[in-house]
Amino acid sequence: MDLPGFRFHPTEEELLDFYLRSRVEGKKLQIEIITTVNLYRYDPWQLPGLAKIGETEWYFYVPRDRNGNRPSRMTERGFWKATGGDRPVRSAADPRRLIGLKKTLVYYEGRAPRGARTEWVMKEYRLPEHVAAATKEEIVLCKIHRKSASVKELEQRAAEAESAASADAAFTDPVAAASAPTMPASSIRRPAILPELEVPKQSGMEWLQEPFPTQVRSPWLMDFWSPSIASILNC
Repeated sequence: MDLPGFRFHPTEEELLDFYLRSRVEGKKLQIEIITTVNLYRYDPWQLPGLAKIGETEWYFYVPRDRNGNRPSRMTERGFWKATGGDRPVRSAADPRRLIGLKKTLVYYEGRAPRGARTEWVMKEYRLPEHVAAATKEEIVLCKIHRKSASVKELEQRAAEAESAASADAAFTDPVAAASAPTMPASSIRRPAILPELEVPKQSGMEWLQEPFPTQVRSPWLMDFWSPSIASILNC
């Protein structure tokens, strides 16, 4: 679609009670906004190019492929993991009326149970069981978007990077260390303290360990001998 200024922002009630219900009942719309895609054959970053419309959110009808009783959400490079159970979506006009169920999933690269969490998030919408059972094809409606970091998170990352840079400068540049902000003692790397070397201690009585002839010639006793005795001893 190429309609300048047109934006597609349906509510959850509209997604379930109009778009998804019309799709499973086989009703044709004059303008098809949402395309049908086997979502799990693609990486999430490929999906925006497959959508008919969308700038930050992309919508798809997805046939459900089950592996036993559980739907398979494996892709070639990773998997979609649910962050919780199904949550009910009720009518705004009549809260007692259940319109459908929704589930939030996050994409992980790798293979379960290990994998690297990404910023790609999916909301999966499906009709109630009694409505889905009356249809021949089980289809869900998925909304894909990429989670953006909040301003607070970005500020925290910047502060951590600045603190790390200041800590490194403190050990390489004394001038930078003097102007660096005060950091917690636990975050400052300190040089290792080497054990003190043990060296022989000097004392004034070490001359007593020498032989007697050497002791009597020691400068410690020479001051006590008369000049004549000292000259004899030094002969």
